[in-house]
Amino acid sequence: MSLEDAKNQIDHAFTREDMKGHSFENVFGGATSFMRRRYTKDLSGVDIAVTGVPFDQAVTNRPGTRLGPRAIREASALLPCDPPYGWPFDVLEEFAIADYGDLAFDYADVPSFPAKLQDHIATLLAADVPTVTLGGDHYVTYPILKAYAAKYGPISLLQFDAHSDSWPDDAFDRIDHGTFVYKAIKQGIVDPATSVQVGIRTTNIDPLGVETIHARDVHEKGAAAAVARIKDVVGDRPVYLTFDIDGLDPAYAPGTGTPVWGGLTTAQVAVMLRDLAGINIVGGDVVEVSPPFDTTGATAIAASHIALELLCLIGWRLRGGV
Repeated sequence: MSLEDAKNQIDHAFTREDMKGHSFENVFGGATSFMRRRYTKDLSGVDIAVTGVPFDQAVTNRPGTRLGPRAIREASALLPCDPPYGWPFDVLEEFAIADYGDLAFDYADVPSFPAKLQDHIATLLAADVPTVTLGGDHYVTYPILKAYAAKYGPISLLQFDAHSDSWPDDAFDRIDHGTFVYKAIKQGIVDPATSVQVGIRTTNIDPLGVETIHARDVHEKGAAAAVARIKDVVGDRPVYLTFDIDGLDPAYAPGTGTPVWGGLTTAQVAVMLRDLAGINIVGGDVVEVSPPFDTTGATAIAASHIALELLCLIGWRLRGGV
């Protein structure tokens, strides 16, 4: 979309005709679609879809992540005027990216939620549209992984997080954001031998065979070493990247339910996400943004940048890495 075309349209979330291109609108006005992409349920011609899951009934501490998708979209209004920094291509110009809106569900019927989310993602994957999901608490990744595993088989998981989320829990119907990795591995949804967790700084005696790159490892050995290890472990297998915002140190992302000191910096994460270009990423999410505790908006801003990097990683894979 050219600057002149943009000037002739109002509120690009509804009026833009071409899903490719930049958006030149006041960042402080208009509907808060992700990066001013068009809201649509029509998947015709869509290359990548962004969707929100405003669910936080699985948290163990502070709630509020149901408000995360809206806050991330609002923060993303700062981003769509320029090509993403540091990439040799422009994902906004080359790919049709749609905002598919939020999952609709009955907040009072929690047991029905997992199947609704799995079906929601499966609908997009059936149209060969990879997803970038805005959470929501980290439990939402579990039904999403089920949908991806149904399409690709056991998936490789790349998880940025302060917590492993793999504490034992054999009650598979329990809805808990701290045990979804345990369940996904035990049910054969995730292949632990080709999965990596980055930024971990809480104790879990049994990592279930998942490669762990602790936050201290990144601080001491550097982001480049972490990326090299990730690529070595995941190889060319289909990878789902999930980013819990508490992977970042609370200094950079205070607006989350279970903050832990000693975390990754935004600079380290920016380097890692860009240098991960070339992995076979088939989808991703950014979760656990809790706006009630995000007094400056820094957490939502960080999450919006992470979501944009996920779009770039997927776009790089779709274009063959050239």
